[in-house]
Amino acid sequence: MTLTLALVGDRDERITAHRAIDAALPLLGHRLGVPVEGRWLATDAIGSDAALQGVHGVWCVPGSPYRSMDGALRAIAHARACGLPFLGTCGGFQHAVIDHARHVLGWADAEHAETAPGAARSVIALLACALVEAGETVRLVPGTRIARAYGATQAHEGYHCRYGLNPAFSDALLRGPLVAAAFDAGGDVRAIERTDHPFFVATLFQPERAALRGEVPPLALAFAQAAQAAAG
Repeated sequence: MTLTLALVGDRDERITAHRAIDAALPLLGHRLGVPVEGRWLATDAIGSDAALQGVHGVWCVPGSPYRSMDGALRAIAHARACGLPFLGTCGGFQHAVIDHARHVLGWADAEHAETAPGAARSVIALLACALVEAGETVRLVPGTRIARAYGATQAHEGYHCRYGLNPAFSDALLRGPLVAAAFDAGGDVRAIERTDHPFFVATLFQPERAALRGEVPPLALAFAQAAQAAAG
């Protein structure tokens, strides 16, 4: 069988993470022993759940602001509600937070400061210090899926982002089943996961970049393994 992963985002060769994801797929296939296909889905082409039929996992990729926030949120909500393995990186992290705020907590006014400047409930806000082509060591919470994927309690990862979780809303957002799974040295949240889902993990950093060094990204492998298990 071929393992098919929906890559939700607006494909752009200029985006380093997109090239890294393309490089990661054959590495994942080699490790899993099955072909791994990435099905790129532009956000403005996701008008219904039908766009996600036949996929074994959903990866919401970097590159926001997306052409359609509604399309990205629809894909994330579909994976969350249907128990499809989900990985969000960078923009995928940001929109997984918005999905939880709007569709689980019922905060209809939850917004992203990049696309709705000045919104009263910007659950995603400007970082105090932009992480554009930057790297940092993150602390992985023991016992989380991400910590098990890395087999470690810390990792050094790269970023290309200016927005992250707004600390003003973190306590309300992360009471469970959405929980913090990684922090930076200053205690800011750098990854989240759901405890009510088979595999739902999102990171503000871009673990896929390891593939550009010829390395299998541990978190992408854990995601693909979950998708393979779900596919039977």
